[in-house]
Amino acid sequence: MANKTLFSSARGKLPPAANAWNSEGSIAYALSPKHRLAQYAATGCLSNTFYAGATEQLATVLELASEIDAEYLAKCAIHARESGAMKDMPALLLVALSMKSTVLFKKAFPRVVDNGRMLRTFVQILRSGAVGRKSLGSVPKAMVQKWLNEASERKLIEASIGAKPSLKDIVRMVHPKPADKMREAFNGWLLGKPHDFALLPKALQDIVMYEFDPSSPLPDVPFQMLTALPLERDAWATLAERGGWHMVRMNLNTFARHGVFGMRGMKERIADKLRDRELIRKARVFPYQLMTAYHAAGAAVPAEVKDALQDAMEIAIDNVPSLGDRVVVCPDVSGSMKSAVTGTRYGATSVVRCIDVAALMTAAIVRANRAATVLPFENDVCNVHLNVRDSVMTNAAKLAAIGGGGTRCSAPLQWLEDRNQGADLVILVSDNQSWLDNRDSGATETQRRWEVFRARNPQAKLVCINLQPYATTQAVERADVLNVGGFSDEVFEIVAGFAKGEIGTGHWTERVEAIEL
Repeated sequence: MANKTLFSSARGKLPPAANAWNSEGSIAYALSPKHRLAQYAATGCLSNTFYAGATEQLATVLELASEIDAEYLAKCAIHARESGAMKDMPALLLVALSMKSTVLFKKAFPRVVDNGRMLRTFVQILRSGAVGRKSLGSVPKAMVQKWLNEASERKLIEASIGAKPSLKDIVRMVHPKPADKMREAFNGWLLGKPHDFALLPKALQDIVMYEFDPSSPLPDVPFQMLTALPLERDAWATLAERGGWHMVRMNLNTFARHGVFGMRGMKERIADKLRDRELIRKARVFPYQLMTAYHAAGAAVPAEVKDALQDAMEIAIDNVPSLGDRVVVCPDVSGSMKSAVTGTRYGATSVVRCIDVAALMTAAIVRANRAATVLPFENDVCNVHLNVRDSVMTNAAKLAAIGGGGTRCSAPLQWLEDRNQGADLVILVSDNQSWLDNRDSGATETQRRWEVFRARNPQAKLVCINLQPYATTQAVERADVLNVGGFSDEVFEIVAGFAKGEIGTGHWTERVEAIEL
């Protein structure tokens, strides 16, 4: 009789064999080139991650960009900016596109370069030579000139903040012919050349006058143009009332330090701004930004303001969909998830870790799907009790505080199998770098366990949400398996569409392909 260990009958569908290795040297499934580019576009911040350095990410993205057709490249750049709210990656893809198709580059440029920061990032990446060119070239130069001549007064003023390159550097590079007298005066002010002061934007006139006479009204200019000035408490209060939603979120400790919250009615007005539903929608708030602000708020920030951040969190996740009664959410709480979600970069490393984002996603899903089962995993499934009546912030903190071991993506599926528990939707939130359940060959352990689970639950679907720019997964993409990357609200929309059968077998890449140029 043949060896029963080697030739025992497998339960469920015969799983496909792995065709790649992950960053831990364990077997995995390679994503298709288009899927890989979408993954990098949604999660890659061109910083050092737990498993991949910034240089490695750059090389991978450029290789993919050279292989993939220009139309998909253009759509991917737009998707990363408009849906993912990414910064460096869409600019990088746009630079790569400029070398493949000038026609598509012209169409994508205004949708990617939607503010002054993106303009400066685009020029910086292009001029660096990292993508294969160091000069702007005629078409990119013309598009930059067009941006400078069509941007609103406010956008021009905002674009004047920042360096390396500064807007002054860019104007010197492209020599735009001003489209009107205001721009002619603005360029003169920017370059330190003679100009007609009366033709400058009113806000610029006001700040020049304010620098000469601080008793004049506080000018309505971007916050950064005023912070170096010796502002009184009333001026700081005015900034808090005028400031955009993100500016207020990021400067709560600054306002406290300058006594703003001690002024009558100010803590209430700031709290009302932070919890304003329409402002939150317009600001394209990521839940993890709220978590950062909440934990960074010092003791001098009033409780009412901190509570408003919790209210804002509940509003920010309002669009998390109902996914049915039988949902299992599995956040990865292993050691690698302790790394910064946007990678490490000198002077710019986020305090938000992958585990924080995974915990927030899980808590948000639980809030919208109160019957959901939560199975945090590392070496094995960890025990944790979440109260659905608690705030998202509280439950996320509970999840983020556990774990730290190795990564076994199959652990939740094994847990469900051992208890004969069913589900219609299983969601893994991870970096997908499983290694404790490695095998010498054949299918990954996650794929094998999924086949067994599907044999008991033939209508079930698996979603693998990947938070990092890696090119492999533990479950192969097909009709019952979705691999999606990123940490924006769009992830929830895609998961909901997949659960309802509204997304085809192309899943995530279909969303990118659907963008109209």
